Amino acid sequence: MVNKKEFHMSTNALVKLDDAAKHDELIQLVSFMLEEEEYGVEVLKVREIIRMPTITKMPNVPPHVEGIINLRGKVIPIISMRKRFGLIDNDNNNQTRIIIMDVVGSLTGFIVDAVSEVIRIHSSEIQPPPSIVLSSGIGQEFITGVFNHADRLLIIMDIDRMFSVDELESFGEI
Repeated sequence: MVNKKEFHMSTNALVKLDDAAKHDELIQLVSFMLEEEEYGVEVLKVREIIRMPTITKMPNVPPHVEGIINLRGKVIPIISMRKRFGLIDNDNNNQTRIIIMDVVGSLTGFIVDAVSEVIRIHSSEIQPPPSIVLSSGIGQEFITGVFNHADRLLIIMDIDRMFSVDELESFGEI
């Protein structure tokens, strides 16, 4: 069961723009691809990156929950980032990976199209997401900023804020 106080404390992410920009901290992000877009998550959240194993399907789960895997004796729920973001599902290929991350104290796997690199940036280089994204009412509060990376925009996410408390509790039940 997810402690609601613990969930709200997750807003103290390393990539919090207000505090980090004042100190111009060096931030490390793991970048990954979905469709043609590049996303980044805090490297400290990533536990490991694995190739696609066999995923055991579970009944009565949300469409973005692909199922579960057994990783060295631990049962880990697997989320399709494509489905979570409302993208068209595609076939996995040799670039497809699962990023195992610590989400509010629990390990969760996220299927991504490819993992790109670890990027080191200064917090002052992060721009806030456009206000239209945050005010759209479609649950985009997990987007914490945008970074111009090699003439492309990298969308920076706070993975702890991607799911509601109820969703996190349901993962614990899987």
